[in-house]
Amino acid sequence: MEQALKPISTRLVVNRRGSTVWDVQAEAERYAVKVGRPVPATDEHPGHPWTSLAPAREALILQRLQTFAVYGTWVYGTWNAQPWHAGTDLYELWGPHRSGEINIPFDLAPALACATKLAALHDRNWIHGDIQPAHFIIGSDGGATVIDLALAQGGSLPGELDLPYPGCLVHYESPEISRSVLEKGTATPTTASDVYGFGASLFMSATGWRHVEYPDDAPRSVQRKAVAAVPHRPVTVPGMFGKLIEAMLSPAPGDRPTSAEVCSVLAHAMGSAAR
Repeated sequence: MEQALKPISTRLVVNRRGSTVWDVQAEAERYAVKVGRPVPATDEHPGHPWTSLAPAREALILQRLQTFAVYGTWVYGTWNAQPWHAGTDLYELWGPHRSGEINIPFDLAPALACATKLAALHDRNWIHGDIQPAHFIIGSDGGATVIDLALAQGGSLPGELDLPYPGCLVHYESPEISRSVLEKGTATPTTASDVYGFGASLFMSATGWRHVEYPDDAPRSVQRKAVAAVPHRPVTVPGMFGKLIEAMLSPAPGDRPTSAEVCSVLAHAMGSAAR
């Protein structure tokens, strides 16, 4: 990896359960470098051998989407390198709203930029499968990039990387995904489950609350039981934006708007606010 990129500087960004991410500055380009390894089983969590293959899987998906990525192997798994995307996310942008520092309507332009990227992914028949606020990067120009596609579904991949979908971060998981993972150990993500995850991301970014209440230190199975069975928290966000989040968090997948409809509602809400 070092021979391929010839880094000038490196900065550790993430080091957690099966994944390490580095910000790598090379002579001409800046890269996000991800290194995967298996997660051993503990009393609280099952092991995750698939995390060792996640970087290679993501790189192949990015290549399918005509985005630059390279990958390779190391003794414990795989790694990839892809373009670094500088920016922030909705949770950070809307921090002043949650703290009460400002009392003005939400700037929905960043949300629309994220929704547009999700709709474009769906238009190409890909499902992200791991929607959360940190997986949309909003640049200084106001545009957004969707990242962390290791769990995406939609195109053919080599057999060793065609992994069963394990579910995603439960804070943003839809009821049907949680229910299936509890019952079968895997699930089939859909555009509707992506929309639910985006709605839960908007709700968390706007309010600071998870979509469903459960103890912070609860095991993942307990979290999923809550998501599968407990109604989501009341949506207290006012106006058309709040009604959109409510619809996105519908327990029935068929009642949720499509990602394209989410874009339309956000654009309309922005136009109404400007008048």
